[in-house]
Amino acid sequence: MNEDIFQREAAAVLPIYKRLPVVFERGEGCYLYDSAGKRYLDLVAGVAVNTLGHCHPEWVQAVAKQAATLIHTSNLYYTTPMVRLAEKLILISGMARAFFCNSGTEANEAAIKVARKWGKLTRGAECYKIVSFENGFHGRTLGALSATASRKYCEPFTPLVPGFVQIPVGDSALLDRTLTKDVCAVIIETIQGEAGVRAVNPNFIKELRKLCDERDILMIIDEVQTGIGRTGKWFGYQQCDVLPDLAPLAKGLGGGYPIGALLVGNKASEVLVPGDHGSTFAGSPLATTAAETVLRVIEEQGLLDNVNVSGELLAAGLSDLHKKFPELIAETRGVGLMRALDFKQPIAREFVIAALMQGLVLNATSDTTLRLVPPLIIGSVEIAEALDLLDRCCRATSPSSVRHS
Repeated sequence: MNEDIFQREAAAVLPIYKRLPVVFERGEGCYLYDSAGKRYLDLVAGVAVNTLGHCHPEWVQAVAKQAATLIHTSNLYYTTPMVRLAEKLILISGMARAFFCNSGTEANEAAIKVARKWGKLTRGAECYKIVSFENGFHGRTLGALSATASRKYCEPFTPLVPGFVQIPVGDSALLDRTLTKDVCAVIIETIQGEAGVRAVNPNFIKELRKLCDERDILMIIDEVQTGIGRTGKWFGYQQCDVLPDLAPLAKGLGGGYPIGALLVGNKASEVLVPGDHGSTFAGSPLATTAAETVLRVIEEQGLLDNVNVSGELLAAGLSDLHKKFPELIAETRGVGLMRALDFKQPIAREFVIAALMQGLVLNATSDTTLRLVPPLIIGSVEIAEALDLLDRCCRATSPSSVRHS
């Protein structure tokens, strides 16, 4: 059965993804089930997307009800769910207005367009440069890719969009020299997810905010992965006690349904006018109902508190594994329910497959790093199960596995 699907996919779908050898058929809570009925504990959550886990009953009910009522009208008309979602996002974010799209890369594209038009309006046609940071990731369309410093993502598609400058994170002196009059914006993640869950020092974020204020430059904080409760607050920038001018988000916003958003602060909230930007499918009643339900359930079920409690449990367990297998594990790190485990050898991708065989779904961001971004509903029981399965995989992988048996 699986081999048939593998072969049909290879013949019918562009070979863009390196899929793992499993066919998932359904999900419930923190678990996935394959075509043979085997259960897997999911610590990937669609790559930080399935905020409420799989098929949360309140989310399913709300989306099904909306699907039976009104799915799509286009942005030529008003719909109530879109307005309600925008109002809620403004309330929890401290921003001024929202634009809806379908993905994180689209949200970043919108931010780039706002920034460039703002630069032209405020300082003329020469103010168009955008500064980003090494090891950052902002999407795969050409504009968002141009803000991404990774050669493996960028090199096949050069030349990219001109006007982007990448510098190392934390180099204050270079940052000071780079923020010249032709820079309209800076884009940064508070935690570099694709780089292996690497948190940027909050003091550097604050310093960047101060420099942007002093030099009249827009600060874009990419919340695509860190937003919607992943770090234990609604947004990663709230952990740093700053407020950006633009905040792209997506992933966890829809709880599994595709939706992105660009939150815009007062400074740039009137830059775009009708005709400047748009999206056929964005902000549909179905998508915004899905997102509105995610936000409501997070509040009603206290999931921000759960992220902090469960995040600490997971962090403590990963730290124990590090101590138990020092010859295998180099480091653990992270914030909330956004965690990473680094190996001393390039075995992460093989480890992911071994864990899958044990019934544990993991993600490798590189040959040495595992990323753990489980649903925000995960609790102590599931975390204990995850740590036990990780321990088993470490025992099987460790050069001194006999000593740990």
